[in-house]
Amino acid sequence: IRLTFNMVEMRTLPCVSYRQPYAALVLNGVKTVESRWTAMFSDVKDKTVAVHVARTEWEGNDWRQILKERGMVDKEILDATALPDCMMRGQVVGVVDVGATWKWNDQVTDDERRRLETAAVLRPLSDKYLTKLANPHWLDEPVDVVRGHNRVFEVHIPLHLLRTDHFC
Repeated sequence: IRLTFNMVEMRTLPCVSYRQPYAALVLNGVKTVESRWTAMFSDVKDKTVAVHVARTEWEGNDWRQILKERGMVDKEILDATALPDCMMRGQVVGVVDVGATWKWNDQVTDDERRRLETAAVLRPLSDKYLTKLANPHWLDEPVDVVRGHNRVFEVHIPLHLLRTDHFC
């Protein structure tokens, strides 16, 4: 949907909040599988969604150990988890394409479990819904949002901040 506010053409997109460091990990292409307790991404399958940085930090540091197991060194981890200087919590900072969502299956092989945990940068994944993420892209400038949500919500992004070839 395209709208115009104050002479600026806008695009309305579904949006999802991520706590740091996961927002940066998604937009830097490190986190390619999302995990949630509900199938909230099912309704936005095959769509481009905006990424909002939640105001609160992720609790725990399991993600750091998973990144080290991937072979990343401290400098690479710092780069992969940092927001660009002009961006901060409470803002929409990028977009990502959402793929299929499926329920975790405890019958997967150990290799498949490790692969999915590495892609999700989280463990354990039992009882969660997993969603494939692709084509992450940082916005040229952040967009302020009044408040994020724990569900999919809508945001208006100035069209000039988006790559028009990006949308699925």
